[in-house]
Amino acid sequence: MPRSFLGPLGRDRDRLHLVLMLALTFSTGIADAVGYLGLDRVFTGNMTGNVVILGMALAGADDLPVVGPLLALGTFMAGAVLAGVVLRPVQVGWTPRTTGLFATVGLLLAAITVLLVVSADALPHAVQLTVTGLLALAMGTQAATARHLSVKDVTTVVVTSTITGLAADSRLAGGHGTNSGRRVAAIALICAGAAAGALLLQAHLAWGVGVSAVLTLLVAALGHTTEEAA
Repeated sequence: MPRSFLGPLGRDRDRLHLVLMLALTFSTGIADAVGYLGLDRVFTGNMTGNVVILGMALAGADDLPVVGPLLALGTFMAGAVLAGVVLRPVQVGWTPRTTGLFATVGLLLAAITVLLVVSADALPHAVQLTVTGLLALAMGTQAATARHLSVKDVTTVVVTSTITGLAADSRLAGGHGTNSGRRVAAIALICAGAAAGALLLQAHLAWGVGVSAVLTLLVAALGHTTEEAA
C-alpha cells in the first residue's frame, strides 16, 4: 500500500524507523571507540577516518597502522556489497530482508563478543586484526541496510553530511532548520556512543561490542513489527 495512504500509521512507522536508526548511530559510536582505542587506532564504522589514517600512515606519520585500516576498508565494503545484493530486488523500506540483515549484524557482533571474552586480555595481533575485520564487516552491512531504509539524514555510521545539512539549512544560513532535531540527535548520539564505548573499555574490550550486539538485535526485533510487503 502506498505510504501516502497510510496516514498516521505511516507517520508512526517513519518515526519508529528514525528512532531505530538513531539507536544504531549510538551503537556505531561504541564500535568505533572499541576499534580506535582497543584495536590499534582503527575505525570500524567511520571509513573517512580510516582513509585519513591510512594516508598519514603511508607517509610514515607517528607509526600509524596500515594493515588495520586497509583490512577495515575491505571488509566494510564487503559487508556493504552483501547488503546491496540482498536488498537490490526489494523496495525501499523495512522488509523481511532488512530484519534479516540487521539480525545478522547483531549475531555477528555477539559472536565477536564471545571471541573477545574467551581471548586473553592481551590480544595477539592476529586476533586484533580478525576482530577489526569482523567489526568492519558488520558495520558495512549495517550502513548499506540503513541506506536502503532511507531515513533522511541518519546514515548510522557518519555525521559529516549531517553536520553540513544542519549548518547549511539553519536559520543562521537563511534556512528553516528543516530536520534539525534528528540531525542534532544523530550527532549527539554518535558522540555519546563513543564516550560509552571508551568507558566500557575500562571494564573489558568485550563489553562495548556486547552492548552494540544487544542494541542491534533489539532494532531488528522492533523493526520487524513494521515490515512492509516485499
